[in-house]
Amino acid sequence: MPSLAAKIDGKKFMWDNFMYASEAEAKEKMAAYEKEGFETACLTEAEGYLVYTRKVITEITLE
Repeated sequence: MPSLAAKIDGKKFMWDNFMYASEAEAKEKMAAYEKEGFETACLTEAEGYLVYTRKVITEITLE
């Protein structure tokens, strides 16, 4: 089982908990995450491709 968190370029990323069969599938999912404001990274494993994401909170709204 892949690690839930990974340090990539000194930043902590979290795995989206899904194994992608092809690089094209992984890149499609990464593009969707990036549209939502996430930073993404893709790691290759023997079983497939893993997408890791991170998002820095820049604003906190309290009600």
